[in-house]
Amino acid sequence: MVWGVIAYDSRSTLIVMRGTLTGQRYVDDILRPPVGPFLNGLPGAIFQQNNARPHTARVAQDFLRHFQTLPWPARSPDLSPVEHVWDQLKRQVPSCHSEHDLELAVQDLWSHLPPDNIRCLINSMPDRVAAGGGPTCY
Repeated sequence: MVWGVIAYDSRSTLIVMRGTLTGQRYVDDILRPPVGPFLNGLPGAIFQQNNARPHTARVAQDFLRHFQTLPWPARSPDLSPVEHVWDQLKRQVPSCHSEHDLELAVQDLWSHLPPDNIRCLINSMPDRVAAGGGPTCY
């Protein structure tokens, strides 16, 4: 699994996780090291995540109470712009002969994501929300 944060004018480093992601691993390996400092460097940032089990674990919620988070209703569609970033990356990943080569390729694609693509996805959020649960063109 890979994990990363996008913001309007920046992105986090990409984290490659092997094995099962538990609530505790989410805090120890993702939230505490990169997310906390990343969000602290973005005044007014609102952290968005979906309702994946590690995200809703008590240990993760306890850690995130120090940050502003976007409430996410149960059984709601995933409108997160980062999902489209993952889709873009998947379409660009070259054929690789090893996990190591795949990891290097994904890291390279992540680091070279055009900032305008990220901004465009974030700017599309009002239209996504306005769709009110109906079909979108995204």
